[in-house]
Amino acid sequence: MAMATAENPFMDLPTNGKCQAYYIWIDGTGQHLRGKTKTLNEPVYNVSELTEWNYDGSSTGQSLGANSDVYIKPVSIFKDPFRRGNNILVMCETYGPDGNPHPTNKRSECLRYMNKIKEEKPWFGIEQEYTMFDSTGRHPLGWPENGFPGPQGPYYCGVGANRVKGRQIVEAHYRACLYAGVKIAGSNAEVMPSQWEYQVGPCEGIDMGDHLWVSRWILERVAETFNVVISFDPKPIDGDWNGAGCHTNISTKSMREEGGIKYINSAIDLFSKRHREHIEAYDPNEGKDNERRLTGKHETASIDKFSAGVANRGSSVRIPRQVEKDGCGYFEDRRPSSNADPYQVTCRVIKTLLGE
Repeated sequence: MAMATAENPFMDLPTNGKCQAYYIWIDGTGQHLRGKTKTLNEPVYNVSELTEWNYDGSSTGQSLGANSDVYIKPVSIFKDPFRRGNNILVMCETYGPDGNPHPTNKRSECLRYMNKIKEEKPWFGIEQEYTMFDSTGRHPLGWPENGFPGPQGPYYCGVGANRVKGRQIVEAHYRACLYAGVKIAGSNAEVMPSQWEYQVGPCEGIDMGDHLWVSRWILERVAETFNVVISFDPKPIDGDWNGAGCHTNISTKSMREEGGIKYINSAIDLFSKRHREHIEAYDPNEGKDNERRLTGKHETASIDKFSAGVANRGSSVRIPRQVEKDGCGYFEDRRPSSNADPYQVTCRVIKTLLGE
């Protein structure tokens, strides 16, 4: 049972043995989340025990013709850090009235490809960058009313009220993810003031998408409590300010074993031949969002040309220095935008590794 607070004094009321499941799904934009609550008669610990549900697709940009019903199928469960107790968060896939995956459902195809490569146990780790804005969604949190803060430099991994804004939200989000069972691995202040990053992973296969989407929902829900807006826009502020990405770290069983650098280099070669396909999969608008970010400046490579290097954060794909030294491990694709769909990103990665 959640603890009652001054802001919400009813959370300690008994629920007569019942609990709440908050169903979460991705809407028609491919980048925003929706959700609603269902009462459960008893605690549920396995996703197979949950029933399918539906919602009005005409209100989420997902209506298919005259039939506006969209069905949601539960695929993973997390503990609810807001209601607590036996209450849960439920990540869902969307389906049309014919029972087929909805056109906006990118998870279904991703799962199919993850099953094709499951013997290689693909691991992913995603670095999610984001920016905090005030309640209007137009002014970066803590920036001067008129004008701009000082140039970038002192804010990355900084400390102090003159360098860091929004740490309460960051800490609350981190704890909420740990409680929920999201595989959050770390966090840090980023190069632009009011911009932060957290890392999720390593996750195997389809879990990467499930965990990252739920972590985003938790972040926005925490920020809602503080009356702050979270932006996943890849270039939220024009000018000499860093954009926001979703750097994706990739490893297979072969890459992690002794001599795995050979497989890492082979994968990068495959990536170089599918640059355009990756760019189209790496933001919800087929590369249009990333055009503002991947300029060749601010620790990015040009969107028009593939590049790779060791410890080079200005390249499309980076091999960490330690991986080169060890001769095995993983590599980092720095192209995905902060608003990318992790199902699409990881699916495109596997397609390329399979030569498709």
